[in-house]
Amino acid sequence: MNDAALVYVGLGSNLDDPRRQLLDAMDELDRLPGTRLRRRSSLYRSAPMGPQDQPDFINAVAEIETGLQPEPLLDALQGIEAAHGRVRERRWGPRTLDLDILIYKNEQIRTERLVVPHPGLPRRAFVLYPLAELAPGLTVPGQGRVSDLLAKLDDTAERLEEDAGARAR
Repeated sequence: MNDAALVYVGLGSNLDDPRRQLLDAMDELDRLPGTRLRRRSSLYRSAPMGPQDQPDFINAVAEIETGLQPEPLLDALQGIEAAHGRVRERRWGPRTLDLDILIYKNEQIRTERLVVPHPGLPRRAFVLYPLAELAPGLTVPGQGRVSDLLAKLDDTAERLEEDAGARAR
């Protein structure tokens, strides 16, 4: 893929068979126009952020190459979420699927609809653990190396052993 952007996408779910939601969404990422799923992290379990009256989340990170520009990629990700029955009822509430652009090349993007790198990335174990599994030496634009960000965290995420190991395509 000429001029393809290397992008890291965070995936999360805590409703309707979260493991299946994430695995299906990764397949769908691979089918986006001009996009290829390169690798995916293991699946991780973490307590919900925000309201605690909901199930634990299952999270992962996908590494993709895409010819899609950032906002069309965001549109495509939101289309996948909608196809999985995503309903936005309350902030940090339960969801069938959440897809976030974590890193888009080495770019820092700030538009009305999109902020990249994802603003919560440096403080979220459920993102940093799977991201570190794929790219521990990666530098998050304006934030530092993934391994250094992870070392500063007090929080953890539990890797689900039966899903351990980055999957290559």
